Amino acid sequence: MHGTETPSPWVRRWSHLVPAGAPVLDVACGGGRHLRWFAGRGHPVTGIDRAPEAIEAARTFGAALQADLEDGSPWPLPGRTFGGVIVTNYLWRPLFPQLQDSVAPGGALIYETFALGNETVGRPARPEFLLAAGELLRLVDRLRVVAYEEGFLEDPPRFVQRIAAVRPVAGDAAPRYLLK
Repeated sequence: MHGTETPSPWVRRWSHLVPAGAPVLDVACGGGRHLRWFAGRGHPVTGIDRAPEAIEAARTFGAALQADLEDGSPWPLPGRTFGGVIVTNYLWRPLFPQLQDSVAPGGALIYETFALGNETVGRPARPEFLLAAGELLRLVDRLRVVAYEEGFLEDPPRFVQRIAAVRPVAGDAAPRYLLK
């Protein structure tokens, strides 16, 4: 089953930025590997995916909502915020304002997807599904960046950009998170 896959090392590394017990949203959740990871750590979880079979698998870990985020429909969770918003292996640029709005004060966005160069080693290969150099930093412009990486990973071969960013609590000028 897809949800039994190992969570992304990037998500595991930065999951401590999500406040204990805070709700987590996994966008394009697939079978729920990150839902399983966070649910196992005491977080209520919600997944969104457009594939019915993914939603069926994801429901074993928490709430799951079938929605096509690219068809122009309104955001399916209006006004809701989460202590963690997780996105891996998915890119829909118009969604970035909503993703940032969905991060609660004190919460985190943990994002990882493919970058230009990936077309030389596999899929996705179309430019609309690949981030340009430094693009993820520009797309996450309303949160405080904690960590950012861009480059090539060998196993499996792929070019990625990944970011961990937090929404500070109002009036909190100093960072309150642990770097690992």
